[in-house]
Amino acid sequence: MPLTLTRSDNVPRLVRAAPIGICITNEEGILEMVNPAYCAFYGYAEEELLGQPFTMIIPEASREAMIARHRDFMRSEEEQDKRQEWEVVGRDGETRSIIAESSRLEDDAGRLKRVTFITDITERKAMERRLDFLARHDDLTGLLNRRAGMARLEEEIARSHRQDSPLCVAIVDLDHFKQINDRHGHATGDEVLAGVAELVQANLRCYDILARMGGEEFLVILPGVTHAQAHETLERLRTRVASASLGRSALAVTLSAGIASLRADDASHVLLERADRALYRAKQDGRNRTLVG
Repeated sequence: MPLTLTRSDNVPRLVRAAPIGICITNEEGILEMVNPAYCAFYGYAEEELLGQPFTMIIPEASREAMIARHRDFMRSEEEQDKRQEWEVVGRDGETRSIIAESSRLEDDAGRLKRVTFITDITERKAMERRLDFLARHDDLTGLLNRRAGMARLEEEIARSHRQDSPLCVAIVDLDHFKQINDRHGHATGDEVLAGVAELVQANLRCYDILARMGGEEFLVILPGVTHAQAHETLERLRTRVASASLGRSALAVTLSAGIASLRADDASHVLLERADRALYRAKQDGRNRTLVG
């Protein structure tokens, strides 16, 4: 049997004073009571909500599913609905995250009602997304970090072997970058790094992969390209970086790159070692150049 919703004078006062959002809907999902915290959370006045379907605060794509869930719960024998996280929409159109818990009750006339308690977890979910992003991405440039870049390289090597398709990688290093930090400060150096990352990313294909390996070193993964095509791509990137004015100080910087293509028996570390040796030769030969290993 469902619990009974009494008329105790203390209940309305407690509901109105509650710091979490509380609403009561009837069997048809129409809002019959909302407390101030509920109104404040969604940005509506009480009179704007009462008499409206509870789905007015649900994203349109999820409304049919939520109506079906409400109907099933009100017809069930369960007195408590399972605690769930949901996306909802306030009056301002912004999407928010909540935890919702519901109970099925009877009023004094024996009519079934649903009491829902909502807790705002928008900031917590945003922090979780931020932490998840930082676990895989470099905070300065927004690129994949070293760990995620290496994971993607392993995936592309496996794909290349499976499909018998070519794969090239390049290790890219900015030339004399320490001088920028020493002369202009690390804040300016960060602007240059971010500018290079944005420029390189914009000039790669959508399925190419760019990762920051650390410092001023980047990894470029080029699926489906030959040695010659990879060299052409890296030369295009090199010349565009060399001609760019980066950061608020409009600084110039050049890059050197070493390229290696995947061979049948290559593991990732072997492939990267060849690219690294080619990069070392490019540095030794005068920098601002691309060499194939």
